[in-house]
Amino acid sequence: MAMDPAGGVVAGPDGVLRCPWALSTPLYVEYHDTEWARPVRDTAGLFERLALEAFQSGLSWLTILRKRPAFRAAFAGFDPAAVAAFGADTVEVLLRDAGIVRNRRKIEATIANARAVLALEEPLEDLVWSFAPPVPRPVPRTLADVPAVTDESKALAKALRGQGFVFIGPTTAYALMQACGLVDDHLAGCAARGPSP
Repeated sequence: MAMDPAGGVVAGPDGVLRCPWALSTPLYVEYHDTEWARPVRDTAGLFERLALEAFQSGLSWLTILRKRPAFRAAFAGFDPAAVAAFGADTVEVLLRDAGIVRNRRKIEATIANARAVLALEEPLEDLVWSFAPPVPRPVPRTLADVPAVTDESKALAKALRGQGFVFIGPTTAYALMQACGLVDDHLAGCAARGPSP
């Protein structure tokens, strides 16, 4: 694999140009090529990604991807109604589940966020997607061109916190926006990006 010292796209072993972060494992390649930056517009899908982004805080995303099947099993397929019903006994069970990240604050935040989803007056997808940038940003050429926080992610985090969501700040909100296709931060020339406007 040829690395680009400027941080632009890189040709993988298959010769396909991809974002450089996506090439370390086949799991990353699959996630990059088939999921990241693709629109997610359903409640369970958005709730899952919101929860996983919170669990990822302080860890590598690869750790979360490897544990994703166990997360889905532990959190009832990220059905907000099912997770909202979790009580203290379930939290203790989850803290013993080696398949997931066993962090009490993050587990309790996921349950609190499920309850917040149910309390919304509008679908979660409508709330989240209302913060999609009205005009696409210029296509990033290198990783240095990709922000960690934007005005939209600050506003999204503030709106979610205002609705009772926890463990969500502007950086996590932006990662959610990237993962769910509100923004497309595939680099210029990346095969997963498709034709640039």
